[in-house]
Amino acid sequence: MTRIDRKFAQLAHDGKKAFVAFVMAGDPDYDRSLEVIKGLPGAGVDVIELGMPFTDPMADGPAIQLAGQRALKAGMNMDRTLEMVRAFRETDDTTPIVLMGYYNPVYARGVDKFLADATAAGVDGLIIVDLPPEEDDELCIPATREGINFIRLATPTTDDKRLPKVLTNTTGFVYYVSITGITGAAEANAAKVQPEVSRIKTATDLPVCVGFGIKTPEGARAMAEVADGVVVGSAIVQKLAEGADAGSVLEFVEGLSSAVHSV
Repeated sequence: MTRIDRKFAQLAHDGKKAFVAFVMAGDPDYDRSLEVIKGLPGAGVDVIELGMPFTDPMADGPAIQLAGQRALKAGMNMDRTLEMVRAFRETDDTTPIVLMGYYNPVYARGVDKFLADATAAGVDGLIIVDLPPEEDDELCIPATREGINFIRLATPTTDDKRLPKVLTNTTGFVYYVSITGITGAAEANAAKVQPEVSRIKTATDLPVCVGFGIKTPEGARAMAEVADGVVVGSAIVQKLAEGADAGSVLEFVEGLSSAVHSV
């Protein structure tokens, strides 16, 4: 079992929903980013999604695009992202870390080298938003062979014909995108999401976590009622954009995680 598998098994045993937090590696700079990341488990985060800064993040809204730009301007790259994971692992060997981003930086590094370095650093999963199932031989299957979960996105446009293909070779959990469009673009609606989550769960035993458009503790609690886990990214990243210190960011995160865990 991977750290992700163990985490979801423990949450299921405890009757809890998962809270997944996204932050961009190196935003606004390496030291402050690492301070926030190290504080996330203590703020109730079950799984950390760590964004890999990229120059052309086509699926992301303004908040995460700007976070990536801040990180790149501060000198963040793949080496430093993996260095950040290694630094986190010095004090936490249990909290899962999922790298989320785009294939170009992985391809530029070389798949074999990337997977070897990611495994050595302590990465547990990958979400590569621009690699469809038709390209599984490119990264998904090699990653799975190395013991790294490959987590796939399902969306409101993933119909019953497409869903089995999306679920093929997916491990860890399924990430359901609650809205059409980019991150942070609209408010998610739990009532509309519930039947979609149920539809996915009839086709897989994997946990289903819902992200995009969840911005408040109230919204996170409502989504936790209908899903196995809740993902929040843009709302956290926005706090950093506004200049909040690590303590304030983690206090905000704790409010979200408490809402999810109260379900």
